[in-house]
Amino acid sequence: MAVVSAGILLYRREPQLEVYLAHMGGPFWARKDARAWSIPKGIVEEGEDPRDAALREFAEETGSALPPIELTELGGFRYASGKTVIAFAGETDAVLPPVSSNTFETEWPPRSGRMQSFPEVDRADWFPIEVASEKLVAGQVAILAALQAALTDQTD
Repeated sequence: MAVVSAGILLYRREPQLEVYLAHMGGPFWARKDARAWSIPKGIVEEGEDPRDAALREFAEETGSALPPIELTELGGFRYASGKTVIAFAGETDAVLPPVSSNTFETEWPPRSGRMQSFPEVDRADWFPIEVASEKLVAGQVAILAALQAALTDQTD
């Protein structure tokens, strides 16, 4: 069965359209910038509502609950690997606190037999949409186009 994740793409319109992205933590991503950012997201557990999963994962990966905002489902976005991300978008002007992510364990250095803990997300920031399209992992770039289409529909 294919993996399904759910996540939240926060955006703000001033001074220009910007989105809030999280840099993936751990040693593999430490020195990477391009294609090393993601919307805060995580796996939807069996029987779990994707919106509930997205809210839970946002809190786990950023260390903060989502500000009280309306969320709009942008759709499901399939990676080349077969994984699908269900993305929700919400507008906020809230000042978000520094990230304090949950952690994961992995063997590091590889084949060392030593397990180390790393944050799932090591930082997060706001980016203009054009910059975000270069930073996001390839499978999530289409989420930005869906956001822009949804915002265009709102103004028509």
